[in-house]
Amino acid sequence: MRSEKKIISNVLKGSLGNLIEWFDWYVYASFSVYFAPSFFPAHDKTAELLSTAAVFAIGFLMRPLGSLILGKYADQHGRRAALTLSVLIMAAGSLVIALTPSYAKIGIVAPTILVLARLFQGLSLGGEYGTSATYLSEMASAGHRGFYASFQYVTLISGQLIALGVQIILQMTMTETTLTAWGWRIPFVIGALGALVVLILRLSMEESDQFSTQNKKAKGSLRELLHYPKAVLTVIGLTLGGTIAFYTYTTYLQKFMINSVGLPKQEVTWINFAALFIFMLLQPFAGALSDKIGRKPLLFWFGILGTVLTIPILTLLSHTKSGWVAFLLMMAGLIIVTGYTSINAVVKAEMFPTEIRALGVGLPYGLTVAIFGGTVEYLALYLKKIQHENWFFVYVTIVIAISLIVYWRMTDTKHTSKLDE
Repeated sequence: MRSEKKIISNVLKGSLGNLIEWFDWYVYASFSVYFAPSFFPAHDKTAELLSTAAVFAIGFLMRPLGSLILGKYADQHGRRAALTLSVLIMAAGSLVIALTPSYAKIGIVAPTILVLARLFQGLSLGGEYGTSATYLSEMASAGHRGFYASFQYVTLISGQLIALGVQIILQMTMTETTLTAWGWRIPFVIGALGALVVLILRLSMEESDQFSTQNKKAKGSLRELLHYPKAVLTVIGLTLGGTIAFYTYTTYLQKFMINSVGLPKQEVTWINFAALFIFMLLQPFAGALSDKIGRKPLLFWFGILGTVLTIPILTLLSHTKSGWVAFLLMMAGLIIVTGYTSINAVVKAEMFPTEIRALGVGLPYGLTVAIFGGTVEYLALYLKKIQHENWFFVYVTIVIAISLIVYWRMTDTKHTSKLDE
């Protein structure tokens, strides 16, 4: 048995890698309002954002493939090896974006390179999620799995916070013209360098005992995964509403406040930073609570309140002109989503046996996020363009309600965890 100090050390190393991966991923979303003209010059601001949102969605298309390739790799060669490889791929993608010339200099080649870089980053992130969720859950001591696994979203949100923090600093030290011209490249360089530091840290991580002691031959096998159809479908169902709500309140809301509500960019950046910081702090508390009362009560919290309050929250937000009201409404949405984000990693890990855990957690999640999470921005912007933005609010509500049905029908994985086998 590892000491608690060893567990914390390994969780920290795994989590820091997750942080930098998500920093690199979210830098794209945070700075797209500045670099859109460099890659997709257009006279219509919404059209520019639609183009960058489309590339954001394209990056998601690679996530199922990343989940498949790196999930199989993690189940066959170890969690540490897969996590190290994923962060290396992400670093390369960020560096390429940072160095790519604008459309004005190399024409159509510029957006082509951007798309290719995002495809590789999507591959990396697809593998990161399932393997990271598996590693953190396997490393945690039995009575604290919800707490330790919640750090996946602590570091995920931290990555977005640091991206926003870099944005705030650059907004304070550069003019908007400079940021649009070349300043947006700075965070991509930071992400690439940070990933190289994390790569060194991950090389010193310990492998999980569950992986080290297993002796089954069908590790990482798709055929073996098909023996667990109920678990696979449950992962898809519980992810559906959660991923759409998460990307609505974190990634899309920044553009929504600027493009639809009409709040100044800098004010929106501060609103996002403050709300996401509190959101991050909530994750371990909710994860620890699930260790006491079970996973389902938190999922019900998200499912019920998300179904009832999504339309009122987004409708009120679309009509406000107050930064404080916008902050409170965003915070309300994030508190609701915490019921999903804090425990979704451990819930999925508890459904699968060791030999296919990384693949079982990652692949159905990656498919769901690619189809539904990655298209959140594009769908919302498209509905705004055709002047039916409120249809998006209804859409988010419906998918959360579908996930609520899944939460109601599934067992509480705290009491049936395959991590105990």
